[in-house]
Amino acid sequence: MTNRIPLAEGRTPTGVPYLSIVKHSRDTLRSSGILTPSFCLILQGGKRFYRVREIFDYSAGDYLASLIDMPASAQVVGATEQTPYVGLRIDLTTQELASVVMEAGLVADPKGNGPDAGAFIGRSDAELLDIFYRLLKLLGRPGEVRYLSELLKKEMIFRLLSGEYGHLFFQKWLFGHREDGIGKAIQWIKDHYDRSFTVEELAKSCNMSASGLHHKFKAITTMGPLQYQKQLRLQEAKRLMLSGSVGATMAASAVGYESPSQFNREYRRLFGLPPLQDMKEMRKSSAPWGVED
Repeated sequence: MTNRIPLAEGRTPTGVPYLSIVKHSRDTLRSSGILTPSFCLILQGGKRFYRVREIFDYSAGDYLASLIDMPASAQVVGATEQTPYVGLRIDLTTQELASVVMEAGLVADPKGNGPDAGAFIGRSDAELLDIFYRLLKLLGRPGEVRYLSELLKKEMIFRLLSGEYGHLFFQKWLFGHREDGIGKAIQWIKDHYDRSFTVEELAKSCNMSASGLHHKFKAITTMGPLQYQKQLRLQEAKRLMLSGSVGATMAASAVGYESPSQFNREYRRLFGLPPLQDMKEMRKSSAPWGVED
């Protein structure tokens, strides 16, 4: 069905506001970015997902789900002109998940004793694939898209919450993010990534102990609060430089770095090259940047 749609390299938006189709006709370099809340299903080909020190390979029929904004990196593997990588991306919000939980009266079925990571890989089933089939059929019916696509999204979220991986979508910290706890900490860092803070200060603002915050934060994001902030800073600095509006020194200052040399060291550690050299390579290759494609 996706073969009938004219697709550009990278991500192609569709008539369904939350659905896009991703195509790559060749392998991509490992690219870093911010993985936003989404559900990405592979139809053909494979990807490699890097989460701190962990590496995950997944392929056709598998999906990557992200429940929070998470610094990560990924690359397409095994793609060719004859058999390109093809994937479907659904943008999600916490509010949509919570709405389906309330409307359907769902109750969590927890597994394990602690929080699970905010991004994970699962395997699609026949019911989920059927929803995507009906969603793609809607693209040829513009008069029905607006209303029916929203119903299909709710059905999709319901299947995810009540399916084999439901406990991973259905986590208390996710739905309590506006009040206190880990969700509040993640949101605060996203909003103030350019400000210095200590774990003790962050924990106090979230009504948690410093050790409790650090343990749960790392379980969900796979990194500590300060490392999470550092990656957000570096990702934003890279975005600013790629836009062409600022150089390395101004980008470093804009995201909260007081020392350009420290910025250069940490940038190289994350992206593999110093800022200026990385910009040259990115513009030379004209490759898309970010893990979501």
